[in-house]
Amino acid sequence: MKTRNMKWKAPMIVFSIFLVFILILFVQYLYLSLSPNVYGINMQEFASNRNTYSSTLYAKRGTIYDNSGDVLATDVSSYTVIAYLDENRTGSSDTLYHVADKEGTAKALAPLLNMEEADILELLNRDAYQVELGPGGRGITEILKKQIEDLNLPGIDFIESYKRYYPNGDFASYIVGYAKKKEVEIYVDNISKMEEIIVGELGIEVGYDEILKGENGYISYQQDRFGYKIPDTPEENIPAVDGSDIYLTIDSNIQRILESVVDENVELYDPEWITISVMDAKTGDILGSASTPSFDPNQLNLTNYENPLTSFVYEPGSVMKIFTYMCAIEKGTYKGDDTYQSGHIEIEGTKIYDWNTYGWGKITYNHGFELSSNVATVNMMQSMLTKEDLQSCLTKYGFGATTGIELPRELTGRIVFNYPVEIAAASYGQGITTTPIQQLQALSIIANDGVMVKPNIVSKIIQDGEVTYEREVKKSDQIVSHNTIEQIKELMYNAVNNEEGGAIGLDYRVDGIDVIGKTGTAEIYDDEHGGYLTGWLDKLYSFSGMFPKEDPQIIVFASVKRPNNGSNIGLKKMTQSAMESIAKYKGFISNNNDDDKVNGYNLENYINKDTETVKKDLESLGLDVVVLGEGNRIIKQVPKANASVVSGDKVFLLTNDNEIKMPDLTGYSRIEAITLLDLLNVDYEIEGYGNVDSQSIKPGEIITDKIKITLKQKYNIDKDDEEKEEDSEKE
Repeated sequence: MKTRNMKWKAPMIVFSIFLVFILILFVQYLYLSLSPNVYGINMQEFASNRNTYSSTLYAKRGTIYDNSGDVLATDVSSYTVIAYLDENRTGSSDTLYHVADKEGTAKALAPLLNMEEADILELLNRDAYQVELGPGGRGITEILKKQIEDLNLPGIDFIESYKRYYPNGDFASYIVGYAKKKEVEIYVDNISKMEEIIVGELGIEVGYDEILKGENGYISYQQDRFGYKIPDTPEENIPAVDGSDIYLTIDSNIQRILESVVDENVELYDPEWITISVMDAKTGDILGSASTPSFDPNQLNLTNYENPLTSFVYEPGSVMKIFTYMCAIEKGTYKGDDTYQSGHIEIEGTKIYDWNTYGWGKITYNHGFELSSNVATVNMMQSMLTKEDLQSCLTKYGFGATTGIELPRELTGRIVFNYPVEIAAASYGQGITTTPIQQLQALSIIANDGVMVKPNIVSKIIQDGEVTYEREVKKSDQIVSHNTIEQIKELMYNAVNNEEGGAIGLDYRVDGIDVIGKTGTAEIYDDEHGGYLTGWLDKLYSFSGMFPKEDPQIIVFASVKRPNNGSNIGLKKMTQSAMESIAKYKGFISNNNDDDKVNGYNLENYINKDTETVKKDLESLGLDVVVLGEGNRIIKQVPKANASVVSGDKVFLLTNDNEIKMPDLTGYSRIEAITLLDLLNVDYEIEGYGNVDSQSIKPGEIITDKIKITLKQKYNIDKDDEEKEEDSEKE
């Protein structure tokens, strides 16, 4: 019996072990089948993700246009250069699919990527399947990609992405703003990953970021081990919704005029900053706004992040006398023919002086406006207005509050004054702060017979071909009476045109149109130490103007801070030149000196029409037609269709010629030269100011290189001239 029992022990042990093993497997099976999570992993999700393909479908960011449909900001394809380094990618193929000749590849790419050959070689020698050839190989253009492809370098490839592109460069930069790529965390099928998206950071780009960026979609489906979609399995496909397109009120022709005059001012007078803006008096549309310092949104070379139009607050100076006088006239207490003693006045122990500290003796209040007398407005605050009157008027005219223009970070300024000296200073624009956009809005009251018009920068918004927003002209109730407006317009006319009375705004006159306006010179407050700066250069000059007088259509406001000559000569030349060019462009005056032959026309759309026929038709109207190229069809025109021109104006026609010959620019103004060169889409450099005196490529030669244009100085500015200007500075 013992022997038989011993024989059965081994099988029992084996059976017991086997049974335990089976029980462990059974328990494990129950765990796997019944538990949703195995060792902290959701098995159903894990299995699904292993076989699920998911990809983001990116929305195209909306395009920003000017008021005639020219692109100001758009998405363009950009590429990152990559190099495949793993020999296994080529395998046994006779064709190389990886970088074999690393030295030769580095040498060929270095000049194109603007990188050192050694830096590229270091990347190519890394132990990796592939590498990006950065920084020079990141965000390259289609043109550079084609140049690299033409080298036929084995193992070099490209990853396509998108970037924001601004075709005009430094052009209405603070209005348009900029957007750039930013890495953000997104979730697809509950899986987190980092992706680059384009995000607005300034101007319209940030203010309308939500509707510009659109909404990304995605696609998701089950795939087999080869990466193909498994038939008869569900597919989730949510298409991307592209962003809306935004049309601005900016007129690119006017914007070019402003950019040009600002550039001239910077070259000559190097001020701390300049801003000049133009508004349609009847609609409130901002037609142009240029400033310096500025920036190229393609390069993001910013030194200041605030938009001068809406976010520069400063003491405006004597341009505010317009509104002090208007307030007194409307109240009914103003008597323009009454006289006062000019020169200085004392308020509670503080003497307030005219710019001419000796004064002009006893003069009328009307004449005091023409001469920009501080003492005039201070006297008015003592006999014609109260603090409450002025506070109420300035508030009613829109100061101390945002205008509501469609731009981010608009500031309100400050119109608080309590003590007698503060009240006196406020009457001539010191001790209070305003913004340029507030000035434009307040001036619209005068242009619209007592009704204020709200400024606009967005004309319309389009989504998938459907207009989702279109600006409406928003007008206030009657703020000021017709009689008051007629009186203030007469005062502003005399301030610019009354030569016999010694009006201080004579240099702002433009032959052919009746400009009305008011100059301003303000002291600069020292925020760090308190008090006003007293240096020779520490002045801020402004001009408020509009034209034509009887029914103003265009409003202009310009300011210059700390020009290097301590004079407002630069502001005068800049503003007068801008107003003259805009008046010609809008058809208020002609380029032709023979007034008897002046006729106005609205241009048609000449695109795709016969070149010779169009040229003859336009020349028969007395227009100066400049044809670029020898093509038989027109592919672009400036000015655009529906633009107003008058006999003698230049019309540029670009033809379908692959080889454009250099035109003769001799005698062209800076603005005309820039317009033509921009139309040709060529690289150029302009030196000097005035009219074109020489060009680096001779007329008739094929344009193959950068063009250098030299302008002949229009004015001989010497020390005596500047001293004369200082003597004529009247505030």
